[in-house]
Amino acid sequence: QVQLVESGGGFLQPGGSRRLSCAASGIDFRLYHMGWYRQAPGKQRELLAVITTGGSTNYADSVKGRFTISRDNAKNTVYLQMNSLKSDDTAVYYCKAGSGGLQYWGKGTLVTVSF
Repeated sequence: QVQLVESGGGFLQPGGSRRLSCAASGIDFRLYHMGWYRQAPGKQRELLAVITTGGSTNYADSVKGRFTISRDNAKNTVYLQMNSLKSDDTAVYYCKAGSGGLQYWGKGTLVTVSF
């Protein structure tokens, strides 16, 4: 059974930082490209960052320079380091694993950025 479990969300202040984690099980993690997405209330799900099996990364303009995606294949985990948080970053954050025609989603972790 494939599971992706996000963690690290919470209530954060503007300007703060947080690292999100997504632990995968039931897949050969090394063979999957990993991505972080978010969905804010009333908005479509948005792709934030991708890291390939080879470690190449790409970012949405909205988070470039503030967020960093990384992976630890030994721990079957992908991370999203978020810095300089803004209220607009408030959303449910999801990770996705993709390989060929297969894709799996986690259930998300809520990040709220507010004073």
